[in-house]
Amino acid sequence: MRRGLYIEVHIRADLDTVWRFTQDPALHQRWDARFTTIEYLPGTSPQRFRYATRLAPGLTVAGEGVTAGEHTRPDGTRTSALRFHSWLMTGSGYWRYVPTPTGVRFLTGYDYTPRWPLLDLLMRPLMGWATAWSFDRLRIWLEDGVPPRRSPLRLLPHWGAPSARRCLRVPPDRTAGRAPSLLEAL
Repeated sequence: MRRGLYIEVHIRADLDTVWRFTQDPALHQRWDARFTTIEYLPGTSPQRFRYATRLAPGLTVAGEGVTAGEHTRPDGTRTSALRFHSWLMTGSGYWRYVPTPTGVRFLTGYDYTPRWPLLDLLMRPLMGWATAWSFDRLRIWLEDGVPPRRSPLRLLPHWGAPSARRCLRVPPDRTAGRAPSLLEAL
């Protein structure tokens, strides 16, 4: 049975900053290794977007999606949700932003259906790793002021480099991994 992906990182930064760096496509595509480009389509509500990931020279996965966010919630958290599709997969997910006394618990839960199920044996672990590595890359940028580098060498381990091992991969409690109602509205 297929299991959805869950990734969580604690970022020592204020909620507005984490929100801005994750919701602005120009900033998002800088830290998230899963995307080469992200472009909002103007004048759409909920917000439609296009994305692309260059896997190798001449091999790009491109797709489209729709996203919406809850900037103000009664409990002080924020949420954004999306649905996406490409020739490779169709899926949905959410980001949750939970303020803490020392920063923000930034977490995601998402799942997808691959076009070729056998490919998922390789793709699912890779997607989980890339999400966790990217979340730590964002954490380093916001906490230490070290902007992400765009070079093939960025994946090599070095002091201060992002590490997927710094992220939780299993929800710490039953409510953390539950999809928000916002996702149903998309």
